[in-house]
Amino acid sequence: MPNLTINPREILGSDADSLLNHESKTVSKSALHLPGPDFVDRVIALSDRSPSVMRNFQLILNSGRLSGTGFVSILPVDQGVEHSAGASFAPNPAYFDPANIVELAIDGGCNAVASTFGVLGSVSRKYAHKIPFLVKFNHNELMTFPNTFNQIPFGSITQAYDMGAVAVGATIYFGSDESEQQIQYVSEMFHHAHELGMVTVLWCYIRNNAFKVNGVDYHSSADLTGQANHLGVTIQADIIKQKLPTNNGGYKALNSGDSSYGKFDTKVYTDLAGCDESGAGGHPIDLCRYQIINTYMGRAPLINSGGASSGAGDLGEAVTTAVINKRAGGMGLISGRKAFQRPMKEGAALLNAIQDVYLDETITVA
Repeated sequence: MPNLTINPREILGSDADSLLNHESKTVSKSALHLPGPDFVDRVIALSDRSPSVMRNFQLILNSGRLSGTGFVSILPVDQGVEHSAGASFAPNPAYFDPANIVELAIDGGCNAVASTFGVLGSVSRKYAHKIPFLVKFNHNELMTFPNTFNQIPFGSITQAYDMGAVAVGATIYFGSDESEQQIQYVSEMFHHAHELGMVTVLWCYIRNNAFKVNGVDYHSSADLTGQANHLGVTIQADIIKQKLPTNNGGYKALNSGDSSYGKFDTKVYTDLAGCDESGAGGHPIDLCRYQIINTYMGRAPLINSGGASSGAGDLGEAVTTAVINKRAGGMGLISGRKAFQRPMKEGAALLNAIQDVYLDETITVA
């Protein structure tokens, strides 16, 4: 086993038994297309992706500290737009300089660095050949008043290709008023990216105030995010990025009383996610597995986001998320704020701790 910087079991503490010894009773791991060193040969090569896309997908898998494992650890820093630069970088102003963002990804052993046209373009000649670039091409600009749930393109696929990027990423706010337009233009831009040989990554996020029902927020429910994932793979995202599920039963709640929304089957909760018929309960690993089921059983691998920085609890939260993702059958984590909103050495150490979960051969798929 590779040398690990932490002992994941010690970090998990009292949750270690529940997370590390859980055996899933939902969809068997044997039905999934699991990550591995041969993932491109075993899964991507069966699709309509070109040899150039396959090469760049393999390049991502062969980079960083997780090289050769089939797992990925990606540093995303698009928060300068999505969350405003001042609010995002105030905890560590060094990251106003794009060079420090890329240096953190390199020092932290990441497979790739994901950021904006401006950030990656400003340092591309220095770094594009040293770590795979993933250009996030659309954003919620967060300056319109009042704020809206819209994602608009900030540049073209050709621009990303010209700066040496091997992958592009986008967000769709499924459920928002603007989602139909986003689905259409992102699909077209993904097609262009594939023509140029680049990997496509989709942030499959949910946005609609109606998804908050009786005081419960279903924006990260397993059933709603699972369907968002399914739509993401439908427009040929190669990798799906999703928030870790925090509950279930979104469809059930939205179909209560006189309201009607979408289509659902109670087996989604009972048979496929280990919950009761209302969507309550369910082990975190099984909820995450439902997200993976919806990515064509893992043909488009799932990476979960690391979430916001909470300070002292960041290490435990990051390791817990990584364990849930790995044991559910996911490909890795894409964690930003927990890493860059602290000194670089500490940020790199946190990224290494996430990677240790995927390097630990005793942590297996449930």
